[in-house]
Amino acid sequence: MEKVTIKASRTYEILIDNGIIDRTGELVSEIKKSCKAAVITDDNVDRYYGERVMKSLEKSEFAPKKFVFKHGEASKCHSTLLEIYDFLVENGFTRSDIIVALGGGVVGDTAGFAAATFMRGIDFVQIPTTVVSQADSSVGGKTAVDIAGGKNLVGAFHQPSLVICDTETLNTLTPEFFSDGMAEVVKHGMIKSRELFDILSERDIKENLVDIMKRNVSIKGQVVENDEREKGERMLLNFGHTLAHAIEKYYNFTGLTHGCAVAVGMSVFTHIAEKKGMTEKGTAEKLDALLIKCGLPVTDAAVTKDLDKLYEFSLRDKKHLSSGMNIIICPKIGESKVVKMSVEEYKEFLESYGY
Repeated sequence: MEKVTIKASRTYEILIDNGIIDRTGELVSEIKKSCKAAVITDDNVDRYYGERVMKSLEKSEFAPKKFVFKHGEASKCHSTLLEIYDFLVENGFTRSDIIVALGGGVVGDTAGFAAATFMRGIDFVQIPTTVVSQADSSVGGKTAVDIAGGKNLVGAFHQPSLVICDTETLNTLTPEFFSDGMAEVVKHGMIKSRELFDILSERDIKENLVDIMKRNVSIKGQVVENDEREKGERMLLNFGHTLAHAIEKYYNFTGLTHGCAVAVGMSVFTHIAEKKGMTEKGTAEKLDALLIKCGLPVTDAAVTKDLDKLYEFSLRDKKHLSSGMNIIICPKIGESKVVKMSVEEYKEFLESYGY
């Protein structure tokens, strides 16, 4: 079993291996005494792993209760959050108990925010079951829900007590869902590791998942340790996301998936940056080739037909500050930097795509 230690405001371990989900109770008992455990999951994940996690927790003398909500981004909202609070109160949960977030990014973000805010904060464990949640969203303590005005606009930083990554859970994902999560994996290679980028480009991805996930969480963990609350280096993790969030809002979170939107965002910004001499020539071509290998898009109709609307939605994103915009650019594969632009400069930057 691979271990990566994250030293943020709370120090915790990320455990990575095939088949460790059935050891959940044993692994959680190493960091938490027996108590009530709220297993929060969605209806898709529950069918595969809900009872297995419940039985494992019971075997290690925890008292688990399960809350299941409908899968999908639409459930990452305040109504689900309020239902979780009611569930916790009705089952007598206290600050000494624990939440177990079992599922992908929607489950992790929502359950994590519930953990951050219920009784002003209780411990929680992440058991990510998707590529994107294992590689990215389960690590670093970002929790949030969406509101009408945009994605992830209401949230809190709340580090987990433990992250259990069972790469075997990725076998139950559809090819499309697996591909969707690979956008964040490619992102980590682009911003921080040419070695990871080359592994993804040259090797069979599914045969190297434990190694790939370890590299991903190590990259994410290093950035989080250096900048836990996204004041500097952690902004690099937003590569591709400024445009991605605008595209998701454009489709009202029901069209292009998050990973596909991030892939488009990375490709579009890299093509523009290369055109403007901000990125080494040939970078966009190599990035596009890897995205296509992973089954991801490199452009979208919203980009080619409605850039003005995407620009407008970009200004609602968290990366929009009173002084302008923070844009993430990769000068070359494995390197990244924050570029500050006024809103006018950002508009010109975006409009140069395709010219």
